[in-house]
Amino acid sequence: MQKNIFQDIPSDLTQEIFETLLQKENIRIERIISYGQSSPAEGWYDQDEHEWILLVEGEALLAFEDGSEVHLHAGDYLNIAAYTKHKVTWTKEKAKTIWLAIFYN
Repeated sequence: MQKNIFQDIPSDLTQEIFETLLQKENIRIERIISYGQSSPAEGWYDQDEHEWILLVEGEALLAFEDGSEVHLHAGDYLNIAAYTKHKVTWTKEKAKTIWLAIFYN
């Protein structure tokens, strides 16, 4: 069945939206929709799987435990190796940020 990454976006974006689009044994594809949200100040994502992300729409800032940061704009993509501690420190306020995240082993 054909779908579109820009369709069926909820009107209430007070909470960040995580939707699994496809899941198989060694891969999971998610659409994430942010609207000014960021990761909690304390703690890091520390996943046991690799994560490839594409910023489809919007703007975001990722921080890594080593002190580096990556500023992403629409069309930018990045691969984050498993066990690389990271977090989203900022997404553009009052604007949708749409991510396509592919988690794989």
